[in-house]
Amino acid sequence: MSTEVEQLSQSVVIRSLRRFKEKYFPSSGKVGEDNAGLDSSEETSQLGFLDSLPVDLQFMIMTFLSPVDICRLGATSRYWRAMVRDPLLWRFFLLRDMPTWTSIDHMTMPQLESLDAPLIRDGDSEEDTETTAKPDYMAEYLRACPSCRQRWLPSRPTYQILTSFLQSLVPATEPRFAMFGPGMEQLDVSLVTTLMHSPHILPVSGTPHRQINGIGSGISYVYKERHKFNVLTLYSTNRAERERAKIQKQYLSDKLFICEGNDSSGRPVYSPAPQLQQVCEVVDGFIYVANAEPWTDERESELPQIRAVLKNIRDSAPRPLLVLSCISTEEAPSLASNSTSRTGRIHCIDMARRLGLSQLDNPWMVQDTVAETLSGLLFGISWLLRCSGVKV
Repeated sequence: MSTEVEQLSQSVVIRSLRRFKEKYFPSSGKVGEDNAGLDSSEETSQLGFLDSLPVDLQFMIMTFLSPVDICRLGATSRYWRAMVRDPLLWRFFLLRDMPTWTSIDHMTMPQLESLDAPLIRDGDSEEDTETTAKPDYMAEYLRACPSCRQRWLPSRPTYQILTSFLQSLVPATEPRFAMFGPGMEQLDVSLVTTLMHSPHILPVSGTPHRQINGIGSGISYVYKERHKFNVLTLYSTNRAERERAKIQKQYLSDKLFICEGNDSSGRPVYSPAPQLQQVCEVVDGFIYVANAEPWTDERESELPQIRAVLKNIRDSAPRPLLVLSCISTEEAPSLASNSTSRTGRIHCIDMARRLGLSQLDNPWMVQDTVAETLSGLLFGISWLLRCSGVKV
C-alpha cells in the first residue's frame, strides 16, 4: 500500500476497533469508573494487561504479529476473540501483505472486488458502517496467505507413505509439460538456459530431444532425485527474431498461434498452429512464463492465447496451468505502483488478475520466479506434479 492509503486504512481500523471496544467492553481500561462496586481483585482477574492498553497500541501490537499468532491471541479471551475478528482489521492486512506473497492458485485467490469497495461510503454514519454486512476478510486472508496454506495442509497418513514407496518401485510414465510465454523471450536472463545449467536445483536426466516442427525441444529433469518429468519449450519464433523482438520489446506469436479476428467485445481470438495442436494433445499440463517486470503492460492477447491452448484438448480432464511470474534478476528496476512494491515486480495476485485466470475452468497457480536464481521454481513444479497425479 502507498503511505497515504496505509495511513487512511490504519485510522479507519483503529476507529472501528475503538467503537467496538466502547460498545461491547466499556469496562476494559476503565477500572474504578463503571465498575466501582466490584471488588478490585475480581476486576483485576477479569482484565488483562493488553486489554487495558489503548486501542492504538493494541492495533500496533497486532501489526507485528503473524496471522497464526493473531489467531492464537484470539484464543486467549472473549475480548481478543472478538477484536481479532474485526473485518476491517483483516482487510488492512490483506491490502498490506498481498504484494509480498509469492504464490496464489485457483483455490485461494482472494475476492478482489470486495477490496475495491470504499471503506466508508459518502453519507454513511458510523451506525450504518457498523450494521453494513462486510465480507469475511479474515477467511480470505487465511485461505490466501502462503504461510497459512502450508500450515493448514494435512499431514500424510502412514499408509500413504507406504503406498508412495510401493508405487515408486513401479515404473511410471514420465509426465510432459509444454512451456511457453513471453517471459521466455523478453527477459534479459533466459529462464530455460539457467534451468539447464542448474543441476543443484533440477538435474537434467536426458539430453534435449529433437525439435517439434521447429518450435521447440524437450528436456527431461528430475525433481527431488525421484520424479522425472519432461518440459517441451515452445518459442514463438526463431532465435534471431526473438533477439530482435527483445530489443524492440515486442511479443511475436506467428508460429504458435493464428489470429482469427476479434470477438464481440473486440478482444482477439486465437487458435493454436497445427504443430502446437499436436503438442497440446500429448502433454499433461502447461507452464506459462509471464513477464512480471513492470514495464510490460500489453497483455490483451495473453488470456486468449492461454484459452486457445487449454481448449485444444480432446480429453475431458482439465490440464493444470502453472504461471511462472518471472523477472530477470532480484534487482529489477522498480516503479512507483501499488502492484510493483516488491523488488520492482508485478506480484502474483495482480498477475492473476491481469491475465484473467479466474475465468478459467482449469486448475492454475501463479508462482513468482526469478530467472537468474530460479527462486520459487521448485514450489511451482511441486504443485504441477501433484496436479498431474504424481505423489511428491
